[in-house]
Amino acid sequence: MLDLQRLRALHAVSVHGTVGAAAAALGYTSSAVSQQIAKLERETRTVLLEREGRGVRLTDEAHQLVSAAQELLAIVERAETELEERRGVPAGRLTIAAFPSAARGLMPRVLADLARRHPALDSRLTEVDPHLSVDLVAKGAVDLVVAHDWDIAPLPAPANVEQAVIGDDLCDLLVPEGHPFAGRAAVRREELGGERWICQPPGRVCHEWLVRTLRAAGHEPEIVHRADENPTLVALVAAGLGIALIPRLGRGPLPEGVVEVPLDPMPVRRLYALWRTGAARRPAIAETVRTLRAHWPGVSAHAPR
Repeated sequence: MLDLQRLRALHAVSVHGTVGAAAAALGYTSSAVSQQIAKLERETRTVLLEREGRGVRLTDEAHQLVSAAQELLAIVERAETELEERRGVPAGRLTIAAFPSAARGLMPRVLADLARRHPALDSRLTEVDPHLSVDLVAKGAVDLVVAHDWDIAPLPAPANVEQAVIGDDLCDLLVPEGHPFAGRAAVRREELGGERWICQPPGRVCHEWLVRTLRAAGHEPEIVHRADENPTLVALVAAGLGIALIPRLGRGPLPEGVVEVPLDPMPVRRLYALWRTGAARRPAIAETVRTLRAHWPGVSAHAPR
């Protein structure tokens, strides 16, 4: 008899790519996940993971087990959904993945509200880039995703994933005090050529938006500094090292030496909640989506301007 929790651990390694990432997603330690897989190897008398550099590689036998595990986990999810639906109240564990600024600016008040009103619901948050999170929800690694896209880079949603709009997050141009753009009522995108940019690394949605937008306006962006977190980008702007485009959600108050200037037209990124179609009837999903949308007006109204 195969143990479902051990199959879940192997499935998580397959989805997340490493034992450490799988452990973080499951809420376990890396050693606990390794032990689960070692027990599964003994039970099946099969090698499932092989060392590859600093990471691991799934064997062919492991991929077969992962396919079976995905089917079993889907069956368990349907059973849990039916039970929760019969009770009519949000309950059980709900795993949520959100991109960093939503995890900071939106999710704390949403999770606190859910915990206060639904004590039987065990919500657990993981911070994940939106490029990765949609795939995680499609594969069943998380239950719900909070992601975003930009006007020129729509968010792709797989066929088995549903989505709902949470709201729109406005973005501003941040420049050092004394920059020629400081004090302007607005700056057109065509005027952005020749600037030194501070931006997130390649592969991030914000980076792709900046590159596409400037190229569409006839400029090749000169990105001189890259950082993952918005507070770091803002600090680099404050030091006079370049300009940056930063969304308002989760940005926090601007430090001295940084001036906010609107772009014309103003960039907008849209926030979405995404979940698997099979879990759409689950009260925990419906209530979490409703709570996200209910809190958004208050969050966006108090975002820095």
